Amino acid sequence: MFTDRPDNGRGRTTNEEQRLRKLGLIGGMSWVSTRTYYTHINTIVQARVDRRASAPLLIESLDFSQLYAIREAGEWDRAAAILSDSAKRLEGAGAGAIIIAANSMHTVYDTVAAAVSVPIIHIADCVGERMKADNVATAALFGTSNVMTESFYRRRLVAHGIDLLPPDMANVETLDRIIYDELVVGKVTRDAERALKTMITVKEQEGAEAIVLACTELELVVDVDANVLPIYDSTRIHAEKAAEWILGQD
Repeated sequence: MFTDRPDNGRGRTTNEEQRLRKLGLIGGMSWVSTRTYYTHINTIVQARVDRRASAPLLIESLDFSQLYAIREAGEWDRAAAILSDSAKRLEGAGAGAIIIAANSMHTVYDTVAAAVSVPIIHIADCVGERMKADNVATAALFGTSNVMTESFYRRRLVAHGIDLLPPDMANVETLDRIIYDELVVGKVTRDAERALKTMITVKEQEGAEAIVLACTELELVVDVDANVLPIYDSTRIHAEKAAEWILGQD
């Protein structure tokens, strides 16, 4: 027989110990990264609350094919409207905070954040805070072309005291191909893994102290825990911050 308040094995119930907060997640950009967020967030909640616990999440999975077309056309105002509408629906459904499960779509963060009254946890701020705490001074940024070359993401990291190496345009082109042609459709290749390993090695030689994976799918082709440089995986760090908010530890 199931009860509303299961015993967690320590003589107390989960609800007595902690009431979890409901988080909204704007996903589908891509579905691969959304799956990764779901896994990371729930793994943390389960470890810190109870082995039967799961995170109270509201997920709106958008159609990335439409957003990809907008990105290609440079129509960021349309993207902002789509994500703003999504955020409003999540807020209306009871989300107390929201995350955008994509680095590149944070280019419209300010518009989306202004559309709702609940906080939206910015991915680059989460990464910057972690790197500052670790005393990282110089890093290289890997992501999609707009993340690597535009200011909306880079200035957030710089605000936390991180000096970023200039983007290598050859890397920008290669990463866009790997991300959009392979990773967002769930394709992982040895060639992509080797390409990222070479890029990381070169950045170490150029003076980088760490690498920021500023694309939510790049962890598929980069060994985050075993590399020549410390790897700051934006997906993992963002998901950890989201879990902390759910747990009331923010």
